[in-house]
Amino acid sequence: MAIRSILRYPDPRLREKSQDVTTFGDDLRQLVTDMSETMYAANGAGLAAIQVGVPVRLFIVDGPVAGGADDAPPKVFINPEIVSLSDEAQTGDEGCLSFPGIYVPVKRGMRARVRAF
Repeated sequence: MAIRSILRYPDPRLREKSQDVTTFGDDLRQLVTDMSETMYAANGAGLAAIQVGVPVRLFIVDGPVAGGADDAPPKVFINPEIVSLSDEAQTGDEGCLSFPGIYVPVKRGMRARVRAF
């Protein structure tokens, strides 16, 4: 278990195209564990693998933020695909661990259906 460094804008690695996750094993499990520890250590609500320098299609979201119970573990999305978005939207301030201290209003669909491992 380790807390990884979070890449900060304008690090060019943040713009790398992420590849599909094709190998499921101990290395992937360790990456998810490290990302979880890193996200919580930085007081984040979500973190993508690219933000810790790993260009694969994987992100995690804090369990309660993802709609779980207050003590729910992080939700892991591997090779995610957006299937549908609701027409109903809301705007709220959002931040990003790669842009520390910056919060901007973002309009998002109220619900999204995502297919992932």
